[in-house]
Amino acid sequence: MVKTRKRSSAKTATSAAPAAGFWRDRPVLVTGATGLLGGWLVRRLVAERAEVVALVRDWVPRSNLLSSDLVSRVTMVRGDVRDQDLLERVMGEYEIDTVFHLAAQTIVGVANRNPVSTLDTNIRGTWALLEAARRSPLVRSIVTASSDKAYGEHETLPYDETAALRGEHPYDASKSCSDLIARMYAVTFGVPVAITRCGNFYGGGDLNWNRLVPGVIRAALKGERPVIRSDGSLIRDYFYVEDGASAYMQLAEALHGREELRGEAFNFSNELQVDVLALTTRILDRMGVTFKPDVRAEARHEIQHQWLSAAKARRELGWAPEFTLDEGLDRTIAWYREFLSRD
Repeated sequence: MVKTRKRSSAKTATSAAPAAGFWRDRPVLVTGATGLLGGWLVRRLVAERAEVVALVRDWVPRSNLLSSDLVSRVTMVRGDVRDQDLLERVMGEYEIDTVFHLAAQTIVGVANRNPVSTLDTNIRGTWALLEAARRSPLVRSIVTASSDKAYGEHETLPYDETAALRGEHPYDASKSCSDLIARMYAVTFGVPVAITRCGNFYGGGDLNWNRLVPGVIRAALKGERPVIRSDGSLIRDYFYVEDGASAYMQLAEALHGREELRGEAFNFSNELQVDVLALTTRILDRMGVTFKPDVRAEARHEIQHQWLSAAKARRELGWAPEFTLDEGLDRTIAWYREFLSRD
Protein backbone atom coordinates (compact mmCIF):
# COMPACT_ATOMS: atom_id res chain seq x y z
CA MET A 1 0.00 0.00 0.00
CA VAL A 2 1.36 3.42 -0.97
CA LYS A 3 1.46 6.01 1.81
CA THR A 4 1.19 9.70 1.01
CA ARG A 5 3.96 11.94 2.33
CA LYS A 6 2.72 15.12 3.97
CA ARG A 7 3.10 17.98 1.50
CA SER A 8 5.09 21.06 2.41
CA SER A 9 3.07 24.15 3.29
CA ALA A 10 5.82 26.49 2.08
CA LYS A 11 4.82 29.01 -0.53
CA THR A 12 5.79 28.26 -4.10
CA ALA A 13 8.37 30.71 -5.42
CA THR A 14 8.17 32.18 -8.88
CA SER A 15 10.57 30.58 -11.36
CA ALA A 16 13.72 32.67 -11.46
CA ALA A 17 14.95 33.87 -14.85
CA PRO A 18 18.65 33.56 -15.68
CA ALA A 19 20.71 36.59 -14.71
CA ALA A 20 21.09 38.87 -17.71
CA GLY A 21 24.15 37.84 -19.67
CA PHE A 22 25.10 34.98 -17.33
CA TRP A 23 25.56 32.44 -20.11
CA ARG A 24 26.99 34.77 -22.73
CA ASP A 25 30.42 33.51 -23.91
CA ARG A 26 30.51 30.95 -21.08
CA PRO A 27 32.25 27.69 -22.17
CA VAL A 28 29.82 24.82 -21.54
CA LEU A 29 30.22 21.08 -22.12
CA VAL A 30 27.09 19.00 -22.75
CA THR A 31 27.38 15.21 -22.81
CA GLY A 32 24.53 13.29 -24.40
CA ALA A 33 23.81 16.27 -26.63
CA THR A 34 21.91 14.27 -29.27
CA GLY A 35 19.41 12.98 -26.72
CA LEU A 36 15.97 14.37 -25.96
CA LEU A 37 17.00 16.66 -23.11
CA GLY A 38 20.41 17.37 -24.64
CA GLY A 39 18.96 18.84 -27.82
CA TRP A 40 16.62 21.22 -26.00
CA LEU A 41 19.31 22.20 -23.49
CA VAL A 42 21.79 23.02 -26.26
CA ARG A 43 19.13 25.10 -28.01
CA ARG A 44 18.54 27.18 -24.87
CA LEU A 45 22.25 27.59 -24.20
CA VAL A 46 22.89 28.75 -27.77
CA ALA A 47 20.01 31.22 -27.47
CA GLU A 48 21.74 32.62 -24.35
CA ARG A 49 25.00 32.96 -26.38
CA ALA A 50 26.94 30.28 -24.47
CA GLU A 51 29.99 28.69 -26.12
CA VAL A 52 28.71 25.11 -26.30
CA VAL A 53 30.89 22.03 -26.75
CA ALA A 54 28.76 18.94 -27.45
CA LEU A 55 30.13 15.46 -26.76
CA VAL A 56 28.53 13.02 -29.23
CA ARG A 57 29.15 9.27 -29.39
CA ASP A 58 26.67 8.14 -32.05
CA TRP A 59 25.84 10.32 -35.04
CA VAL A 60 22.03 10.52 -35.05
CA PRO A 61 21.19 12.57 -38.17
CA ARG A 62 17.52 13.13 -37.27
CA SER A 63 18.19 14.22 -33.69
CA ASN A 64 17.23 17.73 -32.62
CA LEU A 65 20.87 18.73 -32.51
CA LEU A 66 22.04 17.38 -35.85
CA SER A 67 18.94 18.05 -37.97
CA SER A 68 18.76 21.78 -37.16
CA ASP A 69 20.85 24.89 -37.45
CA LEU A 70 22.28 24.13 -34.00
CA VAL A 71 24.94 21.87 -35.44
CA SER A 72 26.68 24.86 -37.06
CA ARG A 73 26.58 26.86 -33.84
CA VAL A 74 28.30 24.47 -31.46
CA THR A 75 31.65 22.68 -31.31
CA MET A 76 31.17 18.96 -31.88
CA VAL A 77 33.47 16.41 -30.26
CA ARG A 78 33.04 12.73 -31.20
CA GLY A 79 33.81 10.38 -28.36
CA ASP A 80 32.64 8.19 -25.49
CA VAL A 81 31.78 9.59 -22.06
CA ARG A 82 33.72 6.70 -20.50
CA ASP A 83 36.97 8.06 -22.00
CA GLN A 84 38.45 10.05 -19.12
CA ASP A 85 41.50 11.20 -21.11
CA LEU A 86 39.25 12.63 -23.82
CA LEU A 87 37.12 14.41 -21.23
CA GLU A 88 40.19 15.95 -19.57
CA ARG A 89 41.45 17.13 -22.95
CA VAL A 90 38.10 18.71 -23.85
CA MET A 91 37.75 20.43 -20.48
CA GLY A 92 41.28 21.77 -20.71
CA GLU A 93 41.47 22.82 -24.36
CA TYR A 94 38.05 24.48 -24.40
CA GLU A 95 38.47 25.97 -20.90
CA ILE A 96 35.15 24.52 -19.80
CA ASP A 97 33.39 26.39 -16.98
CA THR A 98 30.09 24.48 -16.74
CA VAL A 99 29.26 20.83 -17.46
CA PHE A 100 25.88 19.22 -18.05
CA HIS A 101 26.30 15.44 -17.84
CA LEU A 102 23.34 13.84 -19.63
CA ALA A 103 24.99 10.94 -21.48
CA ALA A 104 23.48 7.63 -20.41
CA GLN A 105 21.75 4.48 -21.60
CA THR A 106 18.19 5.39 -20.57
CA ILE A 107 15.93 2.70 -22.05
CA VAL A 108 14.67 0.36 -19.33
CA GLY A 109 14.05 -2.52 -21.74
CA VAL A 110 17.58 -2.29 -23.13
CA ALA A 111 18.97 -2.23 -19.58
CA ASN A 112 17.05 -5.40 -18.72
CA ARG A 113 18.37 -7.19 -21.81
CA ASN A 114 21.92 -5.79 -21.64
CA PRO A 115 22.66 -4.84 -18.03
CA VAL A 116 26.44 -4.75 -18.32
CA SER A 117 26.56 -2.12 -21.09
CA THR A 118 24.02 0.00 -19.18
CA LEU A 119 25.96 -0.25 -15.91
CA ASP A 120 29.23 0.51 -17.70
CA THR A 121 27.94 3.59 -19.52
CA ASN A 122 25.92 5.03 -16.67
CA ILE A 123 28.30 4.35 -13.78
CA ARG A 124 31.76 4.44 -15.37
CA GLY A 125 30.70 7.35 -17.55
CA THR A 126 29.80 9.33 -14.43
CA TRP A 127 32.99 8.71 -12.49
CA ALA A 128 35.14 9.28 -15.58
CA LEU A 129 33.52 12.67 -16.13
CA LEU A 130 33.75 13.68 -12.47
CA GLU A 131 37.36 12.56 -12.19
CA ALA A 132 38.19 14.58 -15.31
CA ALA A 133 36.43 17.58 -13.75
CA ARG A 134 38.33 17.10 -10.47
CA ARG A 135 41.55 17.44 -12.46
CA SER A 136 40.27 20.49 -14.37
CA PRO A 137 40.56 23.62 -12.19
CA LEU A 138 38.48 25.86 -14.46
CA VAL A 139 35.30 23.79 -14.03
CA ARG A 140 33.03 25.65 -11.61
CA SER A 141 29.66 23.96 -12.01
CA ILE A 142 28.47 20.45 -12.95
CA VAL A 143 24.90 19.25 -13.16
CA THR A 144 24.60 15.49 -13.50
CA ALA A 145 21.43 13.66 -14.46
CA SER A 146 20.19 11.01 -12.08
CA SER A 147 16.54 9.91 -12.23
CA ASP A 148 13.47 9.23 -10.14
CA LYS A 149 14.34 5.57 -10.82
CA ALA A 150 17.33 5.97 -8.48
CA TYR A 151 14.92 5.89 -5.54
CA GLY A 152 13.65 2.43 -6.39
CA GLU A 153 10.27 1.47 -4.97
CA HIS A 154 8.99 3.12 -1.77
CA GLU A 155 5.75 2.88 0.16
CA THR A 156 5.72 6.57 1.06
CA LEU A 157 5.09 8.98 -1.81
CA PRO A 158 5.87 11.43 -3.24
CA TYR A 159 9.62 10.84 -3.12
CA ASP A 160 11.54 13.72 -1.64
CA GLU A 161 15.31 14.04 -1.68
CA THR A 162 15.66 12.36 1.75
CA ALA A 163 14.29 9.05 0.43
CA ALA A 164 16.83 6.23 0.25
CA LEU A 165 18.40 5.34 -3.10
CA ARG A 166 17.65 1.67 -3.60
CA GLY A 167 17.25 0.83 -7.25
CA GLU A 168 16.86 -2.93 -7.70
CA HIS A 169 16.66 -3.35 -11.48
CA PRO A 170 19.53 -2.65 -13.91
CA TYR A 171 18.66 0.90 -15.03
CA ASP A 172 17.43 1.91 -11.57
CA ALA A 173 20.56 0.56 -9.87
CA SER A 174 22.82 2.30 -12.39
CA LYS A 175 21.23 5.62 -11.45
CA SER A 176 21.40 4.92 -7.71
CA CYS A 177 25.12 4.24 -8.07
CA SER A 178 25.94 7.23 -10.29
CA ASP A 179 23.94 9.48 -7.97
CA LEU A 180 25.98 8.36 -4.94
CA ILE A 181 29.24 8.70 -6.87
CA ALA A 182 28.40 12.32 -7.67
CA ARG A 183 27.75 13.09 -4.01
CA MET A 184 31.01 11.35 -3.06
CA TYR A 185 33.00 13.59 -5.43
CA ALA A 186 31.34 16.66 -3.92
CA VAL A 187 31.76 15.68 -0.26
CA THR A 188 35.24 14.15 -0.47
CA PHE A 189 36.91 16.30 -3.13
CA GLY A 190 34.80 19.46 -3.23
CA VAL A 191 33.86 18.94 -6.88
CA PRO A 192 31.11 21.49 -7.68
CA VAL A 193 28.44 19.01 -8.72
CA ALA A 194 24.71 18.88 -8.06
CA ILE A 195 22.31 16.11 -9.00
CA THR A 196 18.94 16.21 -10.74
CA ARG A 197 16.25 13.59 -10.25
CA CYS A 198 13.46 14.05 -12.76
CA GLY A 199 10.45 12.01 -13.76
CA ASN A 200 9.72 10.65 -17.22
CA PHE A 201 10.79 13.26 -19.76
CA TYR A 202 8.60 13.77 -22.80
CA GLY A 203 8.69 16.27 -25.65
CA GLY A 204 9.52 16.72 -29.30
CA GLY A 205 12.79 15.17 -30.36
CA ASP A 206 12.53 11.81 -28.61
CA LEU A 207 13.22 9.29 -31.37
CA ASN A 208 12.99 6.23 -29.12
CA TRP A 209 9.65 5.06 -30.47
CA ASN A 210 9.25 2.35 -27.83
CA ARG A 211 8.79 5.13 -25.26
CA LEU A 212 5.17 5.87 -24.50
CA VAL A 213 4.63 9.46 -25.67
CA PRO A 214 6.43 9.39 -29.05
CA GLY A 215 5.15 5.87 -29.72
CA VAL A 216 1.52 6.81 -29.12
CA ILE A 217 1.75 9.98 -31.20
CA ARG A 218 3.46 8.28 -34.14
CA ALA A 219 0.96 5.41 -34.14
CA ALA A 220 -1.97 7.83 -34.10
CA LEU A 221 -0.52 9.85 -36.98
CA LYS A 222 -0.08 6.63 -38.96
CA GLY A 223 -3.67 5.56 -38.26
CA GLU A 224 -2.59 2.64 -36.09
CA ARG A 225 -3.50 1.48 -32.60
CA PRO A 226 -0.81 2.55 -30.13
CA VAL A 227 0.90 -0.26 -28.24
CA ILE A 228 1.18 -0.20 -24.45
CA ARG A 229 3.82 -2.70 -23.35
CA SER A 230 2.71 -2.68 -19.69
CA ASP A 231 -0.79 -3.39 -18.42
CA GLY A 232 -1.45 0.36 -18.39
CA SER A 233 -1.59 0.71 -14.62
CA LEU A 234 1.97 1.97 -14.01
CA ILE A 235 1.84 5.46 -12.48
CA ARG A 236 4.49 7.96 -13.54
CA ASP A 237 5.44 11.60 -13.10
CA TYR A 238 5.68 13.01 -16.65
CA PHE A 239 7.89 16.06 -17.09
CA TYR A 240 8.03 18.29 -20.18
CA VAL A 241 11.53 18.54 -21.65
CA GLU A 242 11.64 22.35 -22.03
CA ASP A 243 10.91 22.68 -18.31
CA GLY A 244 13.73 20.21 -17.73
CA ALA A 245 16.21 22.25 -19.78
CA SER A 246 15.40 25.44 -17.91
CA ALA A 247 15.66 23.62 -14.56
CA TYR A 248 19.14 22.33 -15.38
CA MET A 249 20.32 25.80 -16.36
CA GLN A 250 18.87 27.37 -13.23
CA LEU A 251 20.60 24.80 -11.01
CA ALA A 252 23.93 25.24 -12.80
CA GLU A 253 23.72 29.00 -12.39
CA ALA A 254 22.94 28.68 -8.67
CA LEU A 255 25.95 26.37 -8.19
CA HIS A 256 28.32 29.13 -9.31
CA GLY A 257 27.54 31.27 -6.32
CA ARG A 258 26.44 28.82 -3.63
CA GLU A 259 28.95 26.26 -2.39
CA GLU A 260 26.33 24.76 -0.06
CA LEU A 261 24.61 23.28 -3.13
CA ARG A 262 27.57 21.02 -3.89
CA GLY A 263 26.52 17.38 -3.57
CA GLU A 264 22.85 18.29 -3.23
CA ALA A 265 20.13 16.55 -5.21
CA PHE A 266 16.98 18.21 -6.54
CA ASN A 267 13.75 16.70 -7.78
CA PHE A 268 12.19 18.55 -10.71
CA SER A 269 8.59 17.67 -11.44
CA ASN A 270 5.08 18.86 -12.23
CA GLU A 271 4.06 16.78 -9.18
CA LEU A 272 1.34 14.93 -11.08
CA GLN A 273 0.46 11.24 -10.89
CA VAL A 274 -0.75 9.84 -14.21
CA ASP A 275 -1.08 6.19 -15.14
CA VAL A 276 0.06 4.95 -18.54
CA LEU A 277 -3.41 4.19 -19.86
CA ALA A 278 -4.75 7.59 -18.75
CA LEU A 279 -1.88 9.42 -20.43
CA THR A 280 -2.38 7.42 -23.64
CA THR A 281 -6.06 8.31 -23.65
CA ARG A 282 -5.24 11.94 -22.96
CA ILE A 283 -2.88 12.12 -25.94
CA LEU A 284 -5.36 10.44 -28.28
CA ASP A 285 -8.15 12.76 -27.14
CA ARG A 286 -5.99 15.83 -27.78
CA MET A 287 -5.23 14.49 -31.24
CA GLY A 288 -8.90 13.85 -31.97
CA VAL A 289 -8.30 10.12 -32.41
CA THR A 290 -10.69 7.37 -31.27
CA PHE A 291 -8.35 4.35 -31.43
CA LYS A 292 -8.23 2.07 -28.41
CA PRO A 293 -4.67 1.17 -27.40
CA ASP A 294 -3.29 -2.35 -27.75
CA VAL A 295 -2.47 -3.25 -24.12
CA ARG A 296 0.03 -6.12 -24.12
CA ALA A 297 1.12 -6.39 -20.45
CA GLU A 298 4.62 -7.52 -21.52
CA ALA A 299 6.76 -5.10 -19.45
CA ARG A 300 8.80 -6.58 -16.61
CA HIS A 301 10.98 -5.19 -13.81
CA GLU A 302 9.15 -1.87 -13.63
CA ILE A 303 8.39 0.20 -10.53
CA GLN A 304 4.62 0.36 -10.11
CA HIS A 305 4.14 3.87 -8.70
CA GLN A 306 6.45 6.89 -8.93
CA TRP A 307 5.78 10.48 -8.00
CA LEU A 308 8.20 13.27 -7.07
CA SER A 309 7.97 16.24 -4.73
CA ALA A 310 9.68 19.36 -6.13
CA ALA A 311 9.26 21.33 -2.89
CA LYS A 312 13.03 21.61 -2.36
CA ALA A 313 13.62 23.06 -5.83
CA ARG A 314 10.81 25.56 -5.31
CA ARG A 315 12.11 26.54 -1.88
CA GLU A 316 15.86 26.69 -2.50
CA LEU A 317 16.04 27.63 -6.19
CA GLY A 318 12.79 29.50 -6.72
CA TRP A 319 12.02 27.08 -9.52
CA ALA A 320 8.59 26.31 -11.00
CA PRO A 321 7.55 24.61 -14.25
CA GLU A 322 6.39 26.85 -17.07
CA PHE A 323 4.13 24.32 -18.82
CA THR A 324 1.16 22.28 -17.66
CA LEU A 325 0.86 18.66 -18.75
CA ASP A 326 -1.68 19.52 -21.46
CA GLU A 327 0.42 22.44 -22.74
CA GLY A 328 3.47 20.20 -22.94
CA LEU A 329 1.50 17.48 -24.74
CA ASP A 330 0.10 19.97 -27.26
CA ARG A 331 3.60 21.28 -28.04
CA THR A 332 4.89 17.72 -28.31
CA ILE A 333 2.10 16.62 -30.66
CA ALA A 334 2.72 19.68 -32.86
CA TRP A 335 6.45 18.87 -33.01
CA TYR A 336 5.84 15.29 -34.17
CA ARG A 337 3.20 16.33 -36.70
CA GLU A 338 5.77 18.58 -38.36
CA PHE A 339 8.66 16.14 -37.98
CA LEU A 340 6.82 13.11 -39.37
CA SER A 341 5.31 15.11 -42.22
CA ARG A 342 8.83 15.26 -43.70
CA ASP A 343 8.81 11.50 -44.36
